[in-house]
Amino acid sequence: MARFLIRRIAFGVVVMWLVATIVFMMYFIAPHDVARTLAGKQASAETVEAIRHNLGLDRPIIAQYGSFLWNALHGNFGFSYANSQPVTSLIAQALPVTASLVAGGAVLWLVIGVSTGVLAGTRPQSLVDRTTTGLALFFYSMPTFLLGEVLLLVLFFRLHLMGIDWFPAAGYIPLTQDPLQWVRYLILPWLTIALVTAATYVRLTRGSMLDVMGEDYIRTARAKGLRESRVVYRHGLPAALTPILTQFGIDVGTLLGGAIVTENVFGLPGLGELAINSLTKQDLPTIIGLVLLASAFVVVANILVDVCYGLLDAKVRLS
Repeated sequence: MARFLIRRIAFGVVVMWLVATIVFMMYFIAPHDVARTLAGKQASAETVEAIRHNLGLDRPIIAQYGSFLWNALHGNFGFSYANSQPVTSLIAQALPVTASLVAGGAVLWLVIGVSTGVLAGTRPQSLVDRTTTGLALFFYSMPTFLLGEVLLLVLFFRLHLMGIDWFPAAGYIPLTQDPLQWVRYLILPWLTIALVTAATYVRLTRGSMLDVMGEDYIRTARAKGLRESRVVYRHGLPAALTPILTQFGIDVGTLLGGAIVTENVFGLPGLGELAINSLTKQDLPTIIGLVLLASAFVVVANILVDVCYGLLDAKVRLS
């Protein structure tokens, strides 16, 4: 298991190095002048050259690349071009918002997706199966921003007209400040991200359960007289969780990098909103920091998924 883990971590380090190298090439070697972009079109040549010197852009490319990797390794992405704040401070302010959104949404989409998928997979071709499959296809096809707007219209605007203010339209209250308000402000974003994402888990769980429930050991368990619920949840579901575990790692890792659409719809000051603002202002240090952070989330999530596979299946550890 130790060798398996070392191989996966080494592979993750190589992936992060490749991502960092590509990012460096895109922003520092590509045919555009970072110093000119920062100074503005009306700046003099002396001003542009001074900015280039202050940023270290007049040094050899190899020296710039080495400094870039060294600083990134230590979590130092420099200062924002937009407001001169450290990029790490901006990320630290936005990360709890995105983490809160992803944590609550993940719990909801797992509960909804897996339970509904099991229900459909154990009753194939039934009314329950057809209904849940249809709903899953409906939410899977619905754009996230549209579902968010619909929830705002129904659960905020309509209820607000009736004098019911259960669901705020936008904003964020930290968990440490007021746990109840934290939940209240995030319930609509949670539902939005959960309903769209749960559709994938319904289809995955249903398909996996259909395959597993036809195995010989399931028929043996039934022949022993075990209750159907025990056969399904004790023997069938654990074996069907492999594709779900893979998808969960990918989804969580990706969304931690910034749930851009959901955060934009509900005005959440998370990593997604920070990414949009940084792209709009061409704030290169912040963009680079966000790209590397999002990549790190995906790599770590995949390593954790691989470790879980290794614990569940010895054959994976030998691959």
